[in-house]
Amino acid sequence: MGHQQFEQVALFYEFSLERHVPADHLLRSIDRFVALGDLRRELAPFYSAIGRPSVDPELMIRMLIVGYCFGIRSERRLCEEVHLNLAYRWFCRLGLDGAVPDHSTFSKNRHGRFRDSDLLRRLFETVLRRCMDEGLVGGENLAVDASLIKADANRQNGIEGEKGLPPQAAGRAIDEYLAVLDDAAFGGATQVIPKFISPADPAARWTGAHGGQAFFAYSTNYLIDTDNAIIVDVEATTAIRQAEVLAAKRMIERAMGRFDLYPARLLGDSAYGSAEMLGWLVYEHGIEPHVTVLDKSARKDGTFSREDFKHDPAGDVYVCPGGKTLTTTGTRVNDGATLLYRASKIDCEGCALKPHCCPKEVARKVPRSIHEGARDMARAIAKSWEGRVSRRLRKKVEMLFAHLKRILKLDRLRLRGPTGARDEFLLAATAQNLRKLAKLIPIPNPNPA
Repeated sequence: MGHQQFEQVALFYEFSLERHVPADHLLRSIDRFVALGDLRRELAPFYSAIGRPSVDPELMIRMLIVGYCFGIRSERRLCEEVHLNLAYRWFCRLGLDGAVPDHSTFSKNRHGRFRDSDLLRRLFETVLRRCMDEGLVGGENLAVDASLIKADANRQNGIEGEKGLPPQAAGRAIDEYLAVLDDAAFGGATQVIPKFISPADPAARWTGAHGGQAFFAYSTNYLIDTDNAIIVDVEATTAIRQAEVLAAKRMIERAMGRFDLYPARLLGDSAYGSAEMLGWLVYEHGIEPHVTVLDKSARKDGTFSREDFKHDPAGDVYVCPGGKTLTTTGTRVNDGATLLYRASKIDCEGCALKPHCCPKEVARKVPRSIHEGARDMARAIAKSWEGRVSRRLRKKVEMLFAHLKRILKLDRLRLRGPTGARDEFLLAATAQNLRKLAKLIPIPNPNPA
């Protein structure tokens, strides 16, 4: 054992952040794909030319990227980490003595300039465009899915949905909720009154979908390209199926309109397998539905189900197991979405199969959706080899959700309201795409052997 040798403190030091950031550090790989010059120009009208100097928006964006790439979502802790961590300082262009903005600055800009300019959406699309330029997005096979993220709302403070919000309730999240009541993604997707409402974040939905204790949640919806699991779009909705289907349509149309991505096929589970959704894919956009059909026509009482009746497209009739035909008048029911095919009363009365077909009815009726052709296409695809491959590929979306919750630590929101959920989901998806870029396109070796 010896004593530590103390040397005279040097008067001058030569120190370079560039040399102290490892060559294989994640931020060094990500930095190649972060170009924020255009975003700064777009934000210029939102900053005043007088008064105290404003914090550079690029600095705040870079700090947010650091936070979401490394699971640091608390602005207070993020400021502390950037202040102390040399790699974070290097990425944020702060140098050794650059001042880190106060954590309150993020709240002011998030609720003001960033949202007014839709900055985080533009940031996400800028990174996505870079993914496309690097050849990581094929655009042929897209997959869609949604995952529940807990809201920043205490389940024990919920009030009964039938009572509604108390008159004295106030706050930014409540104002946002009232503003989106007519938006099907949050307020107008269903007329069902939720069992409980959170006074802190009323747009969050009470759900017990995980099978354990119910909780307040939002849904993050991903549309990904299956070639390299690049997130093509992300949308925040309330945690109900109708809103998730609406989000899928919005994301597909946005990918077409903004990036000229016209997928040949869409992969999805039964949440997107309704007749209306499948008809929208096939008839309106010509997209092959590699989607599990949502079919509730099977009967549990032992009588014949709809699949036991064979449809004849040429004559537009159904043929029952007894060989009789069921015809339709063409009148649509169920809000114009269904045709009814009816058997003759005479045919059913003398049929030996009547006890197994319609024992309590005079004659058998078979409903057929006006989108049944799209449903039949989806069923045929599901039985094919391509359908089996698609069921395996769509698991890439679930892997992204697992990465989102376990690695990026986004299993519970910090921001409240629909806009808060949208901001967090956009930032997290941006971070995931940046990490994917860094992984798939390594830094070239400056000294090849």
